[in-house]
Amino acid sequence: MFRFDLSSVAVVGLAVASSLSAAFWLNHLDHNGEAQAASAYVAMAPSASGDAAQVVRAADGHYWAQASIDGHAVRVLVDTGASVVALTREDALRLGLHLKPADFDTTVTTASGPARAASVELESVSVAGARVERVAALVVESGLPNSLLGMSYLGRLSGFQATPAALTLQP
Repeated sequence: MFRFDLSSVAVVGLAVASSLSAAFWLNHLDHNGEAQAASAYVAMAPSASGDAAQVVRAADGHYWAQASIDGHAVRVLVDTGASVVALTREDALRLGLHLKPADFDTTVTTASGPARAASVELESVSVAGARVERVAALVVESGLPNSLLGMSYLGRLSGFQATPAALTLQP
């Protein structure tokens, strides 16, 4: 018998977010443990623009958003524990990201086990008008059930606030 409860989902979600976070930083460190130039590039990228956005909390307790990524609609789970935006392979293909097997040069751990991931930069990510350009992301080859809206987007906002009813994103 298969048992599915909210605490199990939370534990799996935290494990995926932690793994993706570690994978991102490991991928962006050189052999001496220092950040590569790509990290400075992201830090110098322009901040968010547009209008404040509100994401209503879903019945499952999560904040699901309809994001516009590079001009395409993508349903994402807002995940403050994820260091970067993480895309499923299917969502990446819909965005026109045609990655070769060699592009998946990072290993991450998902709920389904280890998976390969590719680093990409998204032209823009927007949620209800709160827009960020040049956003670092990972495409997970398999094992990620939903795309995640992580801190490479959220951290570029001037702020965000969660309440029991909604999440407000301030550009």
